Amino acid sequence: MSALLKQFFIDRRIGNAVGVVSCVGLIAYALYSQYALGFEPCPLCIFQRVAVMVMGLIFLLAVIHHPRGRGAHLYGFLGLLAAMAGALIAGRHVWIQAQPPGTVAACGATLDYMLDILPVTDVITKVLSGSGECAEINWTLFGLSMPWWVLFACIGLGLWTIWVNIIAPALLIDHRTVFLKDR
Repeated sequence: MSALLKQFFIDRRIGNAVGVVSCVGLIAYALYSQYALGFEPCPLCIFQRVAVMVMGLIFLLAVIHHPRGRGAHLYGFLGLLAAMAGALIAGRHVWIQAQPPGTVAACGATLDYMLDILPVTDVITKVLSGSGECAEINWTLFGLSMPWWVLFACIGLGLWTIWVNIIAPALLIDHRTVFLKDR
């Protein structure tokens, strides 16, 4: 493998930029499916979007700041936390969709209405408990609903942020150290 290609895949700024582009792509498709395809997002879908946006923001800050050492590790850890939150929300959504019909509560109030009348902690609890609209599957790709694909994306982006901000820089430092010892 050429040195240029190795550097491309190891450079944190480029790797974090790939994360930003991935998150923007996910949100762009979510908005396309809402406005062009007419799929109204349920509250869990909205929470998943927030998690993806937070991941994108962390990747973007890592691109702009481009820290070394502990700063890069911090971005990797924060990105992993956001990815885990998104994966947990998507996993809960997948679980709700897998329940037999009639076992999930009927459709509840909209997220906007709940945010207006309830404390945020109560809203989060109610949303994570799921409702009839969250159990509805109106889009699939290869037999998997959109929450499955968000789950896969969150897991992939979580692994990516760890690779780009923690593992690959350590490998690059070890590689340079070995190279300098050989001389």
